[in-house]
Amino acid sequence: MQIKIGALLWAQQTDWPALRDAAIAADRAGFDSLWVSDHLLCPIGSWRNPVYEAWATIAGLGALTERATIGTLVGAIPFRNPGLVAKLAATVDHITGGRAVLGLGGAWLAREHHMHGIDFGASAGERLDRLHEAVPLIRGLLDGETVTHSGRFYKLVEAEQFPRPMQARLPILIGGQGRRKTLRTVAMYADMWHTQHGSLEKIRASDAVLRAHCADVGRDPATIERLASKWVTVRDDPDEARNELEASLRHHGLKEYEPSILASGTPAAVAESLRGHIEAGFTHLLFSLRAPFDHETIERMPEVRRLLTMDGK
Repeated sequence: MQIKIGALLWAQQTDWPALRDAAIAADRAGFDSLWVSDHLLCPIGSWRNPVYEAWATIAGLGALTERATIGTLVGAIPFRNPGLVAKLAATVDHITGGRAVLGLGGAWLAREHHMHGIDFGASAGERLDRLHEAVPLIRGLLDGETVTHSGRFYKLVEAEQFPRPMQARLPILIGGQGRRKTLRTVAMYADMWHTQHGSLEKIRASDAVLRAHCADVGRDPATIERLASKWVTVRDDPDEARNELEASLRHHGLKEYEPSILASGTPAAVAESLRGHIEAGFTHLLFSLRAPFDHETIERMPEVRRLLTMDGK
């Protein structure tokens, strides 16, 4: 069993040197993937706190790193036309030498849409319909097709993508757990699926729904790579780890959170908190890391991976 560990780097309440240094450190430490969320306003804490735009950020980080894949987790589908999304993904794939991953989702933060004159849609369901329409258009463009489409949300006329991505198939990830729409789109189109934060029981339940959708559309569920995230802090002293993690969350204005999304303590304790996800088939695990970035946790990730890999032997 191949176990991957990625770093979800919060591009908020930070400056570029700190974010840059965290990404470079994670790449050198052996993280398999690097991720940045997609927001125009800071989504947690005060909306006036700084946040970097996702595509410019991953292009910059991608040019400075060497081995980890890099992507959006996840790109807000209302922000951009599908043709532009394909262009951005292909461009980053060239900048990174074939390491781009395109993460997409329905979006949820109304204020950033209204402030910038972006259509937020009448409901979450409408945004997920938009996602469902956009993903196959983007897939076709990335795969070298000439795409003509006139639908409810998008119109493309003999659209083509040049340059083509460096990867033969640039992976598309879809994030979310919506049972009726999101997971149907995952089953039909996604190469990768990232669950939202939640307990292992909720994640298992969502996975069962995804498997049912896969059966309905004739898709082998094993062809979809599954990702899950935890807010991680590694220290030899469990109390120090917990205090460090909670101080970081307070710094970002998080006063309430679900305990199941936290993983803090010794490398063995963190590995233990991740085992259930691996047993459930989520073998690409993300350390959610926030500014001020915790370089000790970044540097000690290989200790956690080693313990998890030993379990899989």
